[in-house]
Amino acid sequence: MATLQNAFQIVLLFFVLVTIHEWGHFYFAKRAGILVREFAIGFGPKLLSFKKGETRYTLRLLPIGGFVRMAGEDPEIVQINPGQRIALAMNGKEVTHIYLNEFDNRSDAVVGVVEEIDLERRLFVKLDLDGELKSYPIHPQAMMVSKDKETQIAPWDRQFGSKTVGQRALSIFAGPMMNFILAFVLFVLVVLMAGVPDKVKIQSTVAGSPAEKAGLAANDIILQVNNEPIGADRNKLTTLIKDSVNKPMIWIVERNKEQLRKEVTPEDKGNGGLVGVTLMAETRKANVLEAVTNGWDSLATATVSILDSFGKLVTLQFKMDDLGGPVRIVEFTSEQASAGLAQYTFWAGLMSLYLGLFNLLPFPALDGSRLVFLGFEALRGKPVDPSRESIVHFVGFAMLMLLMIAVTYNDILRLIKG
Repeated sequence: MATLQNAFQIVLLFFVLVTIHEWGHFYFAKRAGILVREFAIGFGPKLLSFKKGETRYTLRLLPIGGFVRMAGEDPEIVQINPGQRIALAMNGKEVTHIYLNEFDNRSDAVVGVVEEIDLERRLFVKLDLDGELKSYPIHPQAMMVSKDKETQIAPWDRQFGSKTVGQRALSIFAGPMMNFILAFVLFVLVVLMAGVPDKVKIQSTVAGSPAEKAGLAANDIILQVNNEPIGADRNKLTTLIKDSVNKPMIWIVERNKEQLRKEVTPEDKGNGGLVGVTLMAETRKANVLEAVTNGWDSLATATVSILDSFGKLVTLQFKMDDLGGPVRIVEFTSEQASAGLAQYTFWAGLMSLYLGLFNLLPFPALDGSRLVFLGFEALRGKPVDPSRESIVHFVGFAMLMLLMIAVTYNDILRLIKG
């Protein structure tokens, strides 16, 4: 049962993090008026697919990310050229369906040879009907149909490239932004679940240590040391101990709601004084303000740590064993899920933050790289050649896949070797 629960929590973590990221792209693209053709979770073959409105929603086989396919980001898959034979279905005066084959089954459609067509700006088609030329207006949401596969046309004002630099940048940045928001919310929830540190408590004492000799015991709450209130400040207590080598210290502790006075003399262990105790935090329920404040502190601290790890990655200050792929992520997520809901929630927040920051790296195929290209466009006053940008992103994506294969192989070897 525990294994099934862990598996569910692993799948849930992946699904939520990727979905919230892609939803950010999707929502702000739709707000800008961009036609979103597909909202996908995963890559590779489709496992589940349905269409709602203008967008097809798909769940794919490989759980290594997701994507939102916007009209105009890549060359349109279906194109119609002059001289091509097509059939038109009308709804009143406008063309609603353009059929590219199986004309014998289109008895209610107008069949002819394309003389001229514009599916982006003028939205019309001129057909040669056995020597007679006739023009037809095309509905902005008309469908092109090829072997029963429908593709909605994308007029220029519905394409990604037609929007302002700001609108496009927001639709790209929105993915990582949603991960940041989710991470903050999860960190706040962790504080509400786990509480905030209120007092420092002794978890255990080392046999024969100064603490044990002084009569300190597990579950003692440390109130004062040398007349200094300790509160929840473990660092303050540690500093006082290190600075008091071979000097008697007066500890006031609470045990069973009774205050006791103990004299403890730290021993010199070469790196300051030690008394031989393991400390833990005594927590209390947090109020909303404390949850928000501590959640923000967790977000800031984790951000600094993640950026530091990225810095080491860029400067090659790492070993292959320091990197973890999907296998290690699954393994560690299972451990966090087994540690309890609060720990699992904190890990989910950390992963969401990592995903958002990683995607903002200026590496080809990531959101950060696309933002860099938009920055160049803003400075130059004209966009970078889309074909060149596509090549850059394709190469970057291939490099990321190779890196993922390498770290996954390393993870599997590590598991085999134990």
